[in-house]
Amino acid sequence: MDTKDILKELREKNGLTQDEMAERVMVSRQAVSRWETGETQPNTETLKILSQEFNISINTLLGSPRQLFCQCCGMPLTEDGQISREPDGAFNEDYCTWCYTDGKFVYESKESLIDFLINNMPDPDNTPEEERRTRYDGWLSQLKHWK
Repeated sequence: MDTKDILKELREKNGLTQDEMAERVMVSRQAVSRWETGETQPNTETLKILSQEFNISINTLLGSPRQLFCQCCGMPLTEDGQISREPDGAFNEDYCTWCYTDGKFVYESKESLIDFLINNMPDPDNTPEEERRTRYDGWLSQLKHWK
């Protein structure tokens, strides 16, 4: 879905006129109209306001142009509910809600995350634990949080 369609759907879903939407995000009605026709897009600051005001990630507002992955555990972030938040409520699109909560990382070390994975991830092939640890370490080491 294009940004213009997402913004129009967001406005209509919230029962707002273009004037009311404009007032909530501190722009003109004409700006909202231009967004909805695809003539322009909101700037970065306005995207942040829209994200906070309507509880939707910037990635979603932009039509999910990039596939997000948690930079701690590697989980694909396919829904806004999986994306972590900062203490002020802003989305942090780098991490999932299970790795980063209330401005703090859940796993104090890569080893503690690997321990969790060893104990909770299925292992249908009965791979030896050391081999699984080595694989997890290799995958996790590629993520921003563990570099």
